[in-house]
Amino acid sequence: MTGTDRTALRQLVEEGNEEAADRLANLATWDYLIDNGVASAADRRAGFASERGETGTLQRLADEGSRVAKESLNRLISDAE
Repeated sequence: MTGTDRTALRQLVEEGNEEAADRLANLATWDYLIDNGVASAADRRAGFASERGETGTLQRLADEGSRVAKESLNRLISDAE
C-alpha cells in the first residue's frame, strides 16, 4: 500500500467511513509488528500484499528480509516474462 493509498484512507476516515478506519487501524498494527522485528508478521503481510498485487509493499518487505515477499516478487517477475 502506498502513501497515497493511506492518505485516501485517512480522508475517508475523516468523512466518517468506519470500514476505512478499520483498514487503517489494521495496517498500523501490521506496521507496528513488522517494525518491531516480528518476522511472521512481515511474512503474513507479504502474503496479503501478494494477493492484492501491492508490489511496492512487497519490495519494502523483501528489502527488510521477508522470505515470503522475496518469493512473491520472484513469482510476479516470472509471471510477467
